[in-house]
Amino acid sequence: MMPTRGASCLLLTAGLACGRRADAPPRQEPAAAAPRDSLVVTAPGGVEVWFTLARNATAPDGAGCVDRALEIRRGGARIPVPLLYTGTAPRLVNDSTIRARLSDQCRPADSYLVDLRTGRPMREHR
Repeated sequence: MMPTRGASCLLLTAGLACGRRADAPPRQEPAAAAPRDSLVVTAPGGVEVWFTLARNATAPDGAGCVDRALEIRRGGARIPVPLLYTGTAPRLVNDSTIRARLSDQCRPADSYLVDLRTGRPMREHR
């Protein structure tokens, strides 16, 4: 005897519900929320320096950290500081310059002087 249409649907649904777990898509862990932009230094003339982008890094001993990119803001202008991720807050040197330490595998590396007008970093020679 042929199963009725309703019985066929019930069998199909039951079969799908009892399917192998290997066919199920892998469980995805929720992504960690990126840190919010945060103000780290102010300078005369309404200049602000903000932490913006973030990247996860790993120290040689396996410890993790988050390095942050810098952005200079003045009025409506936003000037990203290129290729300089840091794990520590920069310091104001004078009205037009900050000092920031590059982060390398969660450790402070070379120090850079960043022009607050252009965002250009220059490695500091000591």
